[in-house]
Amino acid sequence: MRSRRSFGGKALLILAFGCAISTSNVAQASRPPGRVVVKRVPSFGWNLAFNLQIDGWRVATIAKNQQYDGWLPAGRHVLTVYPATYEGLPQPTSITVNVKPGWTHAFTAMWDSNLILLRPSGAWLSPGELWQLRPR
Repeated sequence: MRSRRSFGGKALLILAFGCAISTSNVAQASRPPGRVVVKRVPSFGWNLAFNLQIDGWRVATIAKNQQYDGWLPAGRHVLTVYPATYEGLPQPTSITVNVKPGWTHAFTAMWDSNLILLRPSGAWLSPGELWQLRPR
């Protein structure tokens, strides 16, 4: 009888140890996401909108008084903008961003030489810097 309890206890201990190892591997593999914000410059145009694609997937159409605010997995991503309201306008333009876990990456869409461009808005903000800039 004692050997059954001993075997059962060891088996339970091995199972718990195996679960702990697999849980720690999953926790290490998944990094927190980063935040991406895309706004329009005020002089963009009242009757113009643009589409935003991230890694080839359309995620938003941004018109006057609108913006995109979303979370992306950490790593390299391609942001692409192109006109939504008129045909025959120039080709899409893209920018590559390396999203850092927990950071906010802000961009401003603007017209320049008949193209829509994304320009980084200032510096990248760490969570602590973002917290310090919060409205009070």
